[in-house]
Amino acid sequence: MKDIKILIICLFFFSFQSACQSPNQKNKEAETIAQKEQIPVQTETVNGLKKAYFASGCFWCVEAIYENLIGVEEAISGYSGGKLQNPTYENHGKHAETIEVIYNPEIISFSQLVDVYFGSQNITQVNSQGPDRGYSYRSIIFYQNKAEKEIIDKKIAVLNKQLGGSEVAAQVLPFQKFWVAESYHQDYEKNNPEVPYIQSVSMPRINKFKQKFPELLKDVENHK
Repeated sequence: MKDIKILIICLFFFSFQSACQSPNQKNKEAETIAQKEQIPVQTETVNGLKKAYFASGCFWCVEAIYENLIGVEEAISGYSGGKLQNPTYENHGKHAETIEVIYNPEIISFSQLVDVYFGSQNITQVNSQGPDRGYSYRSIIFYQNKAEKEIIDKKIAVLNKQLGGSEVAAQVLPFQKFWVAESYHQDYEKNNPEVPYIQSVSMPRINKFKQKFPELLKDVENHK
């Protein structure tokens, strides 16, 4: 009987401890497990072009940011970071809204793409970005090999030191698979400039990014 009571107390303690964890702690624990259990998938280089994957809130915003960069051939909206097969906008499980960036490493490096990633979001915002709230809007930066992970880890270490107490919220996950989103999500900002969300959320974020990285814009004259 005494052993049963001790077991119940222990179970209660661990359940309480888990419930008291912050969302960021839970995300970091999931990150640690993924890094231990999953082998990153390396995508192929095609005609000299590589791929990189980033999530940081609404993919309409992030896609538009990366399509403005020199060396980026295309940015595609989709889903990644979860386990659900064939995710959709209505049901993408634990996937985050993610961007596939197709880029020329001779023009722009993975390191520079990462700089833009951290420089174009609120790096301490957990499971959300701007007004978009929810697990599918969490920030994730995906790596495909050891070299990419080292680049990411070094930049996060510098940022965490600068934050002085707070920490970068983005998960660092081994890339597994990218699911392309529905066609109406592609180039959404470009095709729907008058939509209120684009006007009030996307454009301010995009313009702030342009001011921060003028040297990386495709058309500098149009973004002064």
